[in-house]
Order: sequence, then structure tokens, then C-alpha cells
Amino acid sequence: MRRLLFLLPVAMFVAVAVYFLLALNPNRDPTLVPSALIDKPAPVFDLGGLDGGKGLALAGFKGQVAIVNFFASWCEPCRDEHPLLMGLEKKIGVPLYGIAYKDKPADTEHFLKELGDPYDAIGVDESGRTAIDFGVYGVPETYVIDKQGRIRKRFVGPLSESAIAGELLPLVQQLQHS
Repeated sequence: MRRLLFLLPVAMFVAVAVYFLLALNPNRDPTLVPSALIDKPAPVFDLGGLDGGKGLALAGFKGQVAIVNFFASWCEPCRDEHPLLMGLEKKIGVPLYGIAYKDKPADTEHFLKELGDPYDAIGVDESGRTAIDFGVYGVPETYVIDKQGRIRKRFVGPLSESAIAGELLPLVQQLQHS
């Protein structure tokens, strides 16, 4: 019995060590974060716009494929991604919507004036509630929503040219023709 009591902490230590070794594997791709919402309806939201302008609501997506990009002016990876977003709508031919995550509207407006505005409409999510409903881990994150309002793909982190060409464009084309 005493041996068992002695071995219990050792066994627990080994179990925790194995867990951390697996979780901290350098070959593990951090962008492959699972999402429970894939192939499920996108969360319902209705956000106000910038400076009293047109807002953004899920109801406006009905019957069309759409891309939703969560971003923030204080987010450095969002700045890195932004030039790709500026040319994205011409490539994909579907609306690109932005959701300003936990950002002051004035800061978002300054960000867009400085770098350009690629979005068809922008919703302001100052509280972060909509991002929580989508399961956003951090910005930027981009979602592809199909004609039925279901989330079909989630891109964690800044989009890259290879992700756009290899995953985003083929998926959007497939969804437009289905």
C-alpha cells in the first residue's frame, strides 16, 4: 500500500509531462485550431457601424457566400494581413465584411483611412460578444459563410497568399456554384 502511495505522485507527474510534451510539439500547426461551428449556422449578430454608418448583421448575408474578417487597429498581424485584404474582393467576387474586435470606433476609422478600406460593411464589436459567439481566439480570424448561413471554413491568424490561392478561392468558387 505504501508503494502505491509513493508511485501515485510519480505517475501523475509523468502524465502531466507527457501532456505538455504533446501540447508543446514544435511540429504542431497553431493555425489548425478546431472550431465547433464548422458546418453549423453562424451565430446571429446585429452590430452598429462606424460613425453611425451602415452596420453589419447576419440577416444581410442570406442567399450569398460571404467572408467575415475579425480585425482590430491595435493588432499588428492585422496590419500585415491588410494589403492582402485590399485586393481580395476583386479575386473572390463575394462580399468581404469586417468586424472591428474590441476596438474604439475612432481607432478603427483611423486604421482604415491609413491602410484603406477593403470591406463592404463593418460592424463594431466593442464588447467582443460577437467574437465570443464565433469562437474567436484572437485577431485576425477569417470565416467563410455559405449561402445557407453556415460557417464552412475558419482561418486563424493572418491570411497568406498561399491560403488564399490554395484554400479560400477554391472553397468560395465551390460554394458559389452549389
